Amino acid sequence: MATEVYLVRHGETMFNQLDKVQGWCDSPLTVKGINDLKRTAQVLSQVYFDNMYSSDLKRAIDTVHLMRDANQVSEIGKIKKLPEFREVFFGSFEGDDIRDTWKQVAHAAGLSNEDDVTRIINQVGIYEFREATKQADPRHLAENKAELDERMIQAISVLGDLSRQEQRVLIVSHGDFIKTLGIKYWNKSDGLHDIIFPDNGSVSRGILHENGEFEIVDYNVDAKDI
Repeated sequence: MATEVYLVRHGETMFNQLDKVQGWCDSPLTVKGINDLKRTAQVLSQVYFDNMYSSDLKRAIDTVHLMRDANQVSEIGKIKKLPEFREVFFGSFEGDDIRDTWKQVAHAAGLSNEDDVTRIINQVGIYEFREATKQADPRHLAENKAELDERMIQAISVLGDLSRQEQRVLIVSHGDFIKTLGIKYWNKSDGLHDIIFPDNGSVSRGILHENGEFEIVDYNVDAKDI
């Protein structure tokens, strides 16, 4: 049985608002983030889900609780937290100023005087950007392409095992992780180049097939357009 997967990005956080690097480190949802999520939750309130899951980071947990509490047609009990769906890990850069971080990453990638992540990726490619981030990290802890690929595959496998008897599930994850899933699994992506970063509270819809294969069929859309 195939499982329909609604991937929701968490709401805006304080670190999003302050332009700080936010991967495995956490910060609370802002008032705007909560209000945006309430609109998403209201749109999804009449969609039946067999289950809901989330990353184990608090901003995702808070988001999935909003989704569950607003839903009027599902009976969701305790929500299982899946660390495999955490945000991309930025190592020593966690919590640092975004532009200062991207300057260091750009330098490691052979670029100078660049602090905009989109322009860096457009010049060197998403995979070289991952490698440059790990290289620029003083402790080399940031996830590179190979490490992130391995975690994505594990995430899909874990979700497949959990949802084997479920027709539709919702899982709250994170912007860069959902984007990386999109690069790999979205049927409109070539699997090589960067794609747009998903909005806070947006929905990407995937199909997890019985044989374990996964595909994203809708990416970064307003819940009302699903």
